[in-house]
Amino acid sequence: MVRGKLVFITGGVRSGKSSFAEQYVMNEQAKRNVYVASGIAVDGEMKERIERHKDDRRNYPVEWTTFEQPRHFEQIIPKVKEGDAILWDCVTTWLANELYEGHMEQVEKQLYEAIDKLLEKVQVLVIVSNEVLDEPLSDYEDTVYYQKWIGRIHQKLVEKADHAFEMEYGLGRQWK
Repeated sequence: MVRGKLVFITGGVRSGKSSFAEQYVMNEQAKRNVYVASGIAVDGEMKERIERHKDDRRNYPVEWTTFEQPRHFEQIIPKVKEGDAILWDCVTTWLANELYEGHMEQVEKQLYEAIDKLLEKVQVLVIVSNEVLDEPLSDYEDTVYYQKWIGRIHQKLVEKADHAFEMEYGLGRQWK
């Protein structure tokens, strides 16, 4: 099989990233649409957002297979089938989940290895992430640490990507 296409989509909160990504995946007309969810319903707001995303997918004319994968992204590899279209939403949530476990160099290495393995199997892998670097660096050490990791991961993902989009006001700008 030919290497799958890697698409990276970023933007601010409620910028239209997820809807854009869902449409992108559905337009691929793959054998199966797979949604990899990183969110954990730790509070009412997050629970509401997760439910809204699920409702959105239920209203589409295609079926979605959903895998809840808040950590250890590499564990979805055996669940994926040849020719799938995958939407992973989202890197920023996943990274926040992983940061509490430490060993970030190993986690980051496993992420890129997992992406490479997935691209050997899938038709397309669409990765969604929040743009959190538009703000000045924080005064809080943990936040600065997070910003460092997400910035580096975003740069590496865009480098690997076939296409990179930034969403704003529901409109996508293609950077790559």
